[in-house]
Amino acid sequence: MRYSNFIGLMMFLGLTFLGYGQETSLVIQDARTKEAVPFAHVLLSNLEGKLQHTLVSDLDGKVKFETKSKLVFTVSSLGYRILTDTVASGERKKVFLEPSVYNMDEVVVTGQFTPVAVDKSIFRVKVIGARQIEQKASNNLGDLMAGELNIRSSFDGALGSKITMQGLGGEHIKFLIDGVPLIGRMNGNIDLGQLNLYNVKQIEVIEGPMSVIYGSNALAGVINIITGESKHTHYTTNASSYIESVGVYNFTADASVKKNKWLGSVAAARNFFDGFSVEDNTRSKKWKPKRQYNADAALNYTGKDIKIRFSGAYFNEMLKDKGDLLKPYYETAFDSDFKTNRFTAKADAQARVFKDRYLNVLASYSFYNRIKNTYFIDLTTLDKTLTANNYDQDTSKFGQYLLRAEFSKSTVNGKFNYQLGFDLNQETGFGRRILNESQTIGDYAAFLSLKLQPGLRLMLQPGLRYGYNTKYKSPLVYSLNVKWDLMEDLSARASYAKGFRAPSLKELYLEFVDVNHNIRGNENLEAEDSHNVNLAFRYHKEKPSYDYGAELNLFYNEIHNSITLATLSNEEALYTYVNLDKLVTQGYQLTFNNRLYPWLEIKAGVGQTGRKQLQDEDIDVWMIYSTDILGNINYLWRRADVRFGAYYKYNGAYPEVYVTQDGTVFRTIMAGYHTMDLNASKSFFGQRLNAQIGVKNLFNNTNIAIKGDSGGGIHSGGGGGTSPVGWGRTFFVRLAFQFQKISRSNEN
Repeated sequence: MRYSNFIGLMMFLGLTFLGYGQETSLVIQDARTKEAVPFAHVLLSNLEGKLQHTLVSDLDGKVKFETKSKLVFTVSSLGYRILTDTVASGERKKVFLEPSVYNMDEVVVTGQFTPVAVDKSIFRVKVIGARQIEQKASNNLGDLMAGELNIRSSFDGALGSKITMQGLGGEHIKFLIDGVPLIGRMNGNIDLGQLNLYNVKQIEVIEGPMSVIYGSNALAGVINIITGESKHTHYTTNASSYIESVGVYNFTADASVKKNKWLGSVAAARNFFDGFSVEDNTRSKKWKPKRQYNADAALNYTGKDIKIRFSGAYFNEMLKDKGDLLKPYYETAFDSDFKTNRFTAKADAQARVFKDRYLNVLASYSFYNRIKNTYFIDLTTLDKTLTANNYDQDTSKFGQYLLRAEFSKSTVNGKFNYQLGFDLNQETGFGRRILNESQTIGDYAAFLSLKLQPGLRLMLQPGLRYGYNTKYKSPLVYSLNVKWDLMEDLSARASYAKGFRAPSLKELYLEFVDVNHNIRGNENLEAEDSHNVNLAFRYHKEKPSYDYGAELNLFYNEIHNSITLATLSNEEALYTYVNLDKLVTQGYQLTFNNRLYPWLEIKAGVGQTGRKQLQDEDIDVWMIYSTDILGNINYLWRRADVRFGAYYKYNGAYPEVYVTQDGTVFRTIMAGYHTMDLNASKSFFGQRLNAQIGVKNLFNNTNIAIKGDSGGGIHSGGGGGTSPVGWGRTFFVRLAFQFQKISRSNEN
């Protein structure tokens, strides 16, 4: 009797136990170091995809829960790839997260048939990810690119920052945001200070002509800013603030919501700068005060074989040029306001139409205007009135339509793939300073690119582009790219490309006048054409917790009918655009990378860029070289979980060329200088809050000396002077907050 009672009691307890879930646990570890990953987000759902729980791992990387059946779990943590797997009831399972700091498999889209891993791309693509942007505390594209090899930044107090790449200026660089060309060049250049990085996923840089794929303005290369999408979160909210001692006050915020196949996002930023002069004793600042607003929104639909995205972005800037006080009483002044508006609306669709065929269509409209108003200010009464001079008041407007479609066949390791498409681009300018107050230029082209893979280690990609330009006869543009994997860890890339650039509307027709500039367009300009050769070798060796590598890149650019500014009058600071016979740039860059995961990253490099500009090929001109030296260190103090960064660059002496109306070429040399930034950052509350402090421009660079150069068949620029390169040593504080809810990575 007692025995039967005991059996009955055990059966009752067993049935009771089966009615409840058994304790199940996950231990989340770093796949390389086997250390615990604390504060990882874990989402649990049943096999049908219905959400059950969301958890966060403890300091030992553990999460515990009860379940009666098998569950699907998704683990996400900053700096690691998202992982999805299953766990059975009562199981105790170890989960190993792969760190995402190793960028060999970063996906790139610029110039590709379909998105590919960076090491599989036939182009040499440099990827600057969100983590690098955050580590360097870069606020805009100018800040970020100034620290790259063979990229030289220069500054103008009114027009902002610009860069040269491979010795070629901004008018030869195609700037894209999510594949859409950026509108609003001033003096041929985009002000990189207007390109804020508050919602950027990564920046892809391709050095060398991309005229076959992207047409005009792509002789030096392409810089594509890729904005972020929160694909793995139900909702995400981010906010950050940045204060710099020179008088910079920035605030950004964004949010996104994901529901089934739809994803919506909004983002906004406000940036403010007080202005700066080395001798801060006047109203007039060398670096003009400005206020910026940014806002953008996007709506995405993602299906099984299709993705559709609608987006819009708006930028507004007010730049104030305060004049010096006027004699005799020093109570009045002339002040100018420069208002900039830029708006872009875009729709794009990506679809897989067959097993390995893809169709991409992109349509966009961009609008840009710049309004100048000059006022007479009475500082005793604060009254201001518009001046009567016509040159003091001006509005210039530009609009751009783009329609681009690509059809491609792309298979992994396929012996024959192709991409064909068309690119229709039309730009119109309006304003009193434009000839006849309205001008339009259209560039309509078709392109074809083949990807041939005769062997597993060899890839060839020839390309052709033929277009019609409404102002100039477009030549046939062609290119050939080769990628050869010499060994498992060693690859070589080589390319030859012919480029073409038609003068822009501003170079042809715009009369641009402000306090420092008086530039007249030249409707008799000829189009540029170019030849480019690139050769690159890359070695990379990766071990469980250590990787290292080196890369050597050689380049040569030759541009005929090079367009440059010529001086018409030194007294009136009057300029126009002219064609020179030839511009030649050549050079190399050699970089080394070493990483001891997860605590130390070292990058070092050296590069040289040579430039010479010829008015007459019969007159020999020396090639002048500029040397860059780079050294970056990121160190993680693991005990305190504090990350330190040091970023050093030496910018060698750099030549600038000026031309007079009669064709005489003058050259000046800007002296070399050293730069260094230092910072430290730490995360709190499960990596939801990040705090960063640092110093920028440690060596206190402001104005760098310029001297004339009289050698090599070219005239000396004469005299001396300075060029602004920075606003001196500054200190900054940055706070960033993130809150998100993770969703399943395979949810459609």
